[in-house]
Amino acid sequence: MTEEPYEKQRRRARRTEQPGEQPGAQAGAQPGEQPGGHRKVRSRRSKVLRAAAFTLAGLLVLGAGAGGYAYWKLNGNIKSVDINAQLGSARPPASAGGAFNVLVLGSDSRDGNNGNLAGGDTGGTARSDTAMVIHVNQDHSHASVVSIPRDTLVARPDCTDASGKKTAGARSAMYNSAFEVGGPACAVKTTEALTGLRMDHFVQIDFSGFAGFIDAIGGVDVTTTVNIHDKDSGLDLKAGTHHLNGDQSLAFVRTRHGVGDGSDLGRIELQKQMVKSIMAQVGDIGLTSNPAKLFSVADKLTRSMTTDSDLASVSALMGTANTLKGIGPDDMTMITLPVVTAPSDPNRVVAKKPQADQLWAALKGDQAVPQSIVASQPANPADSPSAKPGSGSSTGSSTGTSTGTSTPPAAG
Repeated sequence: MTEEPYEKQRRRARRTEQPGEQPGAQAGAQPGEQPGGHRKVRSRRSKVLRAAAFTLAGLLVLGAGAGGYAYWKLNGNIKSVDINAQLGSARPPASAGGAFNVLVLGSDSRDGNNGNLAGGDTGGTARSDTAMVIHVNQDHSHASVVSIPRDTLVARPDCTDASGKKTAGARSAMYNSAFEVGGPACAVKTTEALTGLRMDHFVQIDFSGFAGFIDAIGGVDVTTTVNIHDKDSGLDLKAGTHHLNGDQSLAFVRTRHGVGDGSDLGRIELQKQMVKSIMAQVGDIGLTSNPAKLFSVADKLTRSMTTDSDLASVSALMGTANTLKGIGPDDMTMITLPVVTAPSDPNRVVAKKPQADQLWAALKGDQAVPQSIVASQPANPADSPSAKPGSGSSTGSSTGTSTGTSTPPAAG
């Protein structure tokens, strides 16, 4: 290598020196320090800081990318129905002052994986296997949840489904037939006719979605004081406490003939117990502090969810959840619509007057559920050994002991 001329070295050294510095000395060097030694230390430190900065930036980019992917994935899972467009303006007035109502349905469709889970045959149709009207009060401090027995005979209005097919109304039809003949919009329209309340939102979940959700949270614990054996749902439990997986939990909330009087009212009470178990399990696993677990649960749930178009996004669902975050189990009242055996059919029920009218009037006025209705709720068959399992298929009446009302709504 050719040696650099001496004068060129001096000129280059002068260009790098600061005013007042000794030629060849490193700025800030202490007496006796080797020239350039501090520069090497600072150079190494700068490289470390740059590497840390780039690593942090990379993590942030990856985190944002994962969050973006999760948002995109969950949004893509949700199916929606434009209820407002299908029903038009001939509806009860929209809720005001912050109060709102949500219709939650569990579908008994056998499509896809649902057929393997549920068994049986619905003739290629789907009905609302579970129906709950949730009323959230104006300041979002309390929620009232009303289960509507699927065997309730109601006046079903004329309906038009999403494809434009029209179905004539019926003076007396099973409540769950509305979903079967006209889909979500008809179920909403029928519920609004029954209650006089505007259903501001709609949420539907199917069998596989419920079972997958339970598995995603690690199963749930339930307790029964009687043996439950239902060959139709496949549930077989001895009296005691059991940890159920998704399929077993689905069988538990669908059980009718294996416990109590075999009625839909008894099944609704089992569903209420299941909700308590879900709330307890979700609290135990700490979803909010475990992003991976939270995504897994949300993925399972949204894949089997259908909502109205206003709720059909992760941001809208999160916004609603944030609105409800102040409502705990002690701030909820869960009841079953007061009913009596239908005069025309001992296997069907009709709304009990005037209690049913009093209930809907209270919710319409953003008032608490009347205590007389709370006190007349059916007994939980899992806690009531007096009835012989599978003793009948009648849905019975709403008289019985209170099962407690401080429980949140079920998913389906």
